[in-house]
Amino acid sequence: MDIKNRPTQAAPSGSANSCGKSACEASVAPASPLPGQVSGDKGASRFRIPTIDCAVEEAEIRSALESIAGVNALRFDLGRRELSLSAAPRELEAALAAIRKLGFNPEPLVAPAATGDAGADGDDHDHISSGLPRLIASLVFAIAAEAIAFFAPDTLPIQMGEMALAAIAIGLAGFDTYKKGFYALRAGRLNINALMAVAVTGAFLIGQWPEAAMVMALYAIAELIEARAVDKARNAIKSLLAMAPEDAEIQQADGTWARQLTGTVPVGAVVRLRPGERVPLDGVITQGASAVDQAPVTGESIPVDKVSGDEVYAGTINQTAALEFRVTALASNSTLARIIHAVEEAQSSRAPTQRFVDKFAAIYTPAVFALALAVALFMPWVMGWTWLEALYKALVLLVIACPCALVISTPVTIVSGLAAAAKRGILIKGGIYLEVARKLKAVALDKTGTITEGKPRLVEFQPISTDVDRAKLERLALALASRSDHPVSKAIAQGLGQRMGEAAEVQDFKAAAGRGVEGRVDGASYVLGNHRWIEERAQCSPDIEACLRVHEEAGRTVTLLASEHGVLAICAVADTIKPSSRQAVTELVALGVTPVMLTGDNSATAKAIATQAGIAEARGNLLPEDKLAAIKELQQRYGPTGMTGDGINDAPALAQADIGFAMGGAGTHTAMEAADVIVMNDDLQRLPEVIRLSRRTRTVLVQNIALALGIKSVFLLAALFGNASMWMAVFADMGASLLVVFNGLRLLRSKAGS
Repeated sequence: MDIKNRPTQAAPSGSANSCGKSACEASVAPASPLPGQVSGDKGASRFRIPTIDCAVEEAEIRSALESIAGVNALRFDLGRRELSLSAAPRELEAALAAIRKLGFNPEPLVAPAATGDAGADGDDHDHISSGLPRLIASLVFAIAAEAIAFFAPDTLPIQMGEMALAAIAIGLAGFDTYKKGFYALRAGRLNINALMAVAVTGAFLIGQWPEAAMVMALYAIAELIEARAVDKARNAIKSLLAMAPEDAEIQQADGTWARQLTGTVPVGAVVRLRPGERVPLDGVITQGASAVDQAPVTGESIPVDKVSGDEVYAGTINQTAALEFRVTALASNSTLARIIHAVEEAQSSRAPTQRFVDKFAAIYTPAVFALALAVALFMPWVMGWTWLEALYKALVLLVIACPCALVISTPVTIVSGLAAAAKRGILIKGGIYLEVARKLKAVALDKTGTITEGKPRLVEFQPISTDVDRAKLERLALALASRSDHPVSKAIAQGLGQRMGEAAEVQDFKAAAGRGVEGRVDGASYVLGNHRWIEERAQCSPDIEACLRVHEEAGRTVTLLASEHGVLAICAVADTIKPSSRQAVTELVALGVTPVMLTGDNSATAKAIATQAGIAEARGNLLPEDKLAAIKELQQRYGPTGMTGDGINDAPALAQADIGFAMGGAGTHTAMEAADVIVMNDDLQRLPEVIRLSRRTRTVLVQNIALALGIKSVFLLAALFGNASMWMAVFADMGASLLVVFNGLRLLRSKAGS
């Protein structure tokens, strides 16, 4: 099974697609500047189509543009009702004309605000809100027609009034439906608008005026509710856009401070941030120290202490003190902007279940339409029905047959799952990875930065000499270590400095490459060096060698403090395991996933860290090609296998794995590009969360498909052999649609994997 194969983005021509975003992009040369062209869209021209509602209509547009050879690439963003086209000017005009023939009106988009705001999204709410009074009026007229039909005498003037009210109701609620349905029928396509247009028109023609009006009004109102609910799922991640302020306080050339739009702030500018303010841009602190709440970006529940030299990310919250930081990325390329882009890209991919449903719906809709036609033509002969009865039941079948509930059942669930993960600092770069994570049988884990902190720490200071007290030995080691810039020396200095305070003065300090450092403290000569240097000085003994073996078997790096007379103390430094790693491994095992450590570190260190983390299998001394071979072997032994690493030196293994997890995606461009899932806060516990979320998403998908098909099956049988009415049909169709939408939205209200 090759989960890693990316699905094709193009929807089948004429298929009934799901109401979710899809993308179809070809590799093309940048097009010439065109009307509606927006920077950052690779030369494409962008248009907003206010009346496009779901991927059924998206498929119609795709099919219409297939015959235009000059359209090099097109991309839909149904969440914003936007279309990007890459074409030469003449072909672009032809493409727009083809779209208009389908009943849509593409509007050129101006460049988005520098802050990255979606701009057009607010218009969607205006479009929805402006339609509500019209639909309420339609419902009032439909109810009036029903009341007249029920209570008033059956005379010609009354019937004419009843028909007029019904016609007004249908006109108010069904103009867009009729327009789209007409274009779909003209093109030989059977979508929901075509089915509703035929059903309502047929009911009106056979004298069922109030019922036709009520069906159209209820359908339009249910469509409005559904659109709002689906937008909630599609745009759940859009709340991230509000996290970064629109402006920032920037230091000017003359040293003064002034506020300016974040989109105009260049890299290298200095920003001043007050307590309680949100960070407007990515940067590195140059002055001040504060606690920063990074939960909006990384999902960390506890604020992180930040000092000079630490990174801050747009959208996080400064809490306790004023900060100044230097901008390291433009607003359009901040970590927050890349998170939003990653989730939008993920929403564009089609999960396996979604592609299956699309194919099924493409067959299902014409089949039921043929069934309805057969009922209308043959049931009067077979069952003895009147022609009006047969035609009415056929119209009921058409309304029930709408595949909307079925095709919308998958994308709303997938998008809800992606958004729920993003709120926890987990970026899943496609519905395919969300859906198949549940199938993982093994996960390979890199050691440094994944299981461990990735930073050496002093874990033990062991005095050897009994002639010098411990405090003096620590003082001597601190004095020498604090003068060195070697990572091991820095770890020793940091560990001892927390207890000893300021380091003593060192004279005649020297660094011996590959060995350590030496100098004079209080008039005496000392060295702080590795095992090899101590052996060269002939200061090793069997007892010291035994101590060193214990530390080395535990995966520690050992540095020795020695005088001219012998070894005084041993400093053991190690890359310590993260507090959450052992719990994460326990959860993976409980889920039936086998964790395996793959590291380039030595085998002794790998075994020691694996033991601490609870991992049974660990492999050390691995080069990148060795990790790649290990992933292939794990796939053969266990099946679908994930790889967790930093997205840089683990790139071959990440690419080979069925799903690649990158730890610490915040600010790491390579990790964003290499992995399929980005864990923003380095917390290994996010891996079992992804697997649990995948399993829950699968459960909701199965529930939704079963609900959609089950409800329709019941009402189809009732329409054929019982006494189903068009009222029942519209409730069966739209009721099922709303049911699967709200069931899918449940994923938004839960923590990832809960």
